[in-house]
Amino acid sequence: MAAATQTGPFRIVYTVCSHDCPDSCAVLVTVNSEGRAVKVQGDPAHPVTQGFLCGKVAKYLDRVYSPQRILHPLRRKPGIPKGPLGKTGEKGRELEAFEPITWDEALAAIASRLQQIAATHGPESILPYSYAGTIGLLGYGSMDRRFFHRLGASQLDRTICAEAGGQAFKLVYGKKLGTPNEEFPKSRLILAWGANIHGTNVHLWPFVEQARRNGARLIVIDPYRTRTAALADWHISIRPGTDAALALGLMHVILREGLQDQHYIDEMTHGFAPLSERVRAYTPERVAQITGLTPAEIEQLAREYATTKPAVIRMNYGVQRSENGGTAVRAIAMLPALTGAWRHLGGGAQLSMSGAFQWNSAAIERPDLALASPLGRLARVVNMSRLGHALTELGTLPGEGPANNPRVHALFVYNSNPAAIAPNQNAVRAGLQRPDLFTVVHEQFLTDTTDYADFVLPATTFLEHTDIQGAYGHYFVQQSNQAIAPVGESRSNVWLFSQLAQRCGFTEPCFGDTPEEMIRQALNPDATGHSQNPGMEHITAESLAAEGHIHLQFPEGAARPFQSGPVPTPTGRIEFYSETLAAAGEDPLPAFIPPTESRLGPDAARFPLEFLPRKADNYMNSTFANLDGHRKMEATTNHRLEIHPADAAARGIQDGDPIRIWNDRGTLNLTALVSEKVNPGVVASRLDWAKLTPGGQNVNSLTSERLTDIGQAATFYSTLVEVAKV
Repeated sequence: MAAATQTGPFRIVYTVCSHDCPDSCAVLVTVNSEGRAVKVQGDPAHPVTQGFLCGKVAKYLDRVYSPQRILHPLRRKPGIPKGPLGKTGEKGRELEAFEPITWDEALAAIASRLQQIAATHGPESILPYSYAGTIGLLGYGSMDRRFFHRLGASQLDRTICAEAGGQAFKLVYGKKLGTPNEEFPKSRLILAWGANIHGTNVHLWPFVEQARRNGARLIVIDPYRTRTAALADWHISIRPGTDAALALGLMHVILREGLQDQHYIDEMTHGFAPLSERVRAYTPERVAQITGLTPAEIEQLAREYATTKPAVIRMNYGVQRSENGGTAVRAIAMLPALTGAWRHLGGGAQLSMSGAFQWNSAAIERPDLALASPLGRLARVVNMSRLGHALTELGTLPGEGPANNPRVHALFVYNSNPAAIAPNQNAVRAGLQRPDLFTVVHEQFLTDTTDYADFVLPATTFLEHTDIQGAYGHYFVQQSNQAIAPVGESRSNVWLFSQLAQRCGFTEPCFGDTPEEMIRQALNPDATGHSQNPGMEHITAESLAAEGHIHLQFPEGAARPFQSGPVPTPTGRIEFYSETLAAAGEDPLPAFIPPTESRLGPDAARFPLEFLPRKADNYMNSTFANLDGHRKMEATTNHRLEIHPADAAARGIQDGDPIRIWNDRGTLNLTALVSEKVNPGVVASRLDWAKLTPGGQNVNSLTSERLTDIGQAATFYSTLVEVAKV
């Protein structure tokens, strides 16, 4: 549809949900004659959105017009220490720490302070911290990247969510592509591996249900009984962090019984012989001891998966959030190559489709601007999954300092809430409380992180700015149009960093680019206006604005990837044996290595329970957690620790008892929820804002900054704890 359609006194504006979800839904916003949004609905013309929205975004106007929205720039009052103010969870007290100021005052003060810090400590002492609070291309990474490149600030390695799995998948296939949602109805077996489709990928669910009506089976592998697991034909409740062992065990059975597609293997893959030798050690009996399953279950799953055609695996990123997580994704991703599932309509696998969207990122992010910075080069890279270390230890060792590895003296947070979502929360908060750390937060609400800010700047929602977007769960390019004027004085990321660049005296013309100009740059048009990006050659800025969503254009048959070669790996084949890992001196074949923090690790005697710090079904990470309507939907699990009856009985715990959960990093006070949604030896609780949790701590006070085997990502699900009744 067009950007906006008039229907009487109302306008209907085409927007796109920019929250961190594979669905990237097309959202129609009805705006009245006074410019106020009065309705949001899914676009019925979008083949994936199909006219409905998830429970989170269906209530989106509660967020846009919430009385809790930050409406004006704020500055911390002199003498007010950083950190939560007043009683935990007491709404409104946070504002007592701040005073309203104008945008001109805020921009001038922030630019001056950043320049002073750069001059005193070096520009790399400034650290941007952002992630996927918006996944719109411009909001996620465009003018901000230009600004920080030109400033010479440290670069952020954005690893916290998907890096381990993304790199692992590319080691096998060279590119993140997958089976389209629209093909799932053709499947006869859907294997949801660490994927809570019904809770976090709900627009795939209608396609799954259509497949089931056609006779397909849904099997879910997950250590927790999720919404999806409860609806499955078979829920396989695996021990946390043992997915690689199970995948290798399935390969063992498939090869032992000759169920592989040898023709596909010979034609499309590299390293089959050494893989065959490796998996011989992963017998069903050995894998059963590791995973908590029985040998018979492992054999049944292997036979059912290998003999059902077509079969598709929907894998999600929870699999990779353990210490062995990258290898787990590699091993699972190899299964459809072993069985030739890619050959069949409705077969294959899906983790992320984002590799199909090849934007002109150099034009959007302008890394060349780093040459004009005081450094004259690209700055150092700081891993966001180790923010606690970066704020408390980086730059403090002998030999470190302004010339080589300076301490972080300024933190600029946007699109994220690190005081809630970053691992090792106590270290993060200790760093944020440093009186010498200058912190700016661009936000919509007073979050856990704004409690530590020197300046808080009001940010727009996706209804209040223009952007362009791909997806990691489908193949549609979309344009999100501004539906309403910014609420209060909220401003977009593009506007904010453009203004800061000008206040810092940066004269490059790119800092004056409008969102519309940046959309054209992302599309990289030729002389006729058509994109030169692969798969987008049929798209112009005008056609995208007119139609709202346009499917990528693939060569004949390429919408279903990996049916035939070559693939973009070093060998041009699907790699069971990774030449990239071999060249780096690492094990080129998958192997199960127990996480350090697991029941097989050295600390299991002191901390015998494996902890799942789960995402809430009705929040988006920490987004939406402060809204009453969303909190009510989580009421049965808020501030609860789910514990198996056997573990509860062994500790004298009954349902509803106050309990303490702890390890060497922190302590959390919760209420027991005795439940069989977790297995014996496993406990689970859900991510929330720390300030809304008893004691002012959330689940990340227990998680570590240990990194994954591939991608140097966070290991949230490799966490050991002990629990006791209070």
